[in-house]
Amino acid sequence: MKNFVQEGDVLNLAPSANVAAGEGHLFGAALFGVALNNAVSGVASSFKTEGVVEIAKTSALAIAVGARLYWDATNKVVNTTATAQQQVGVAVAAAANPSATVKMKLVSAVALAA
Repeated sequence: MKNFVQEGDVLNLAPSANVAAGEGHLFGAALFGVALNNAVSGVASSFKTEGVVEIAKTSALAIAVGARLYWDATNKVVNTTATAQQQVGVAVAAAANPSATVKMKLVSAVALAA
């Protein structure tokens, strides 16, 4: 195929802020990735955009398998609050209240929540 560019599960992207390895970042309104290494603002770095990752979540929150997960850019965690946040994944394992992380399948493109 002449127009194939790359696989797409890891993309080199320049974040608008410093991002620690393992932390998520929302690029624009519809592309979410998890930094594979510490990333510096404005410098291209590798971000995982497909697959399953273990990511920080709101600690005081129980999450069920299949729950939609939304990005809280202020606190740099996922949660289940749809209002004014973008969906970035779906829980693939339950997470207790309290707990620090959840296993999440990344969604390929995110949409603004209602």
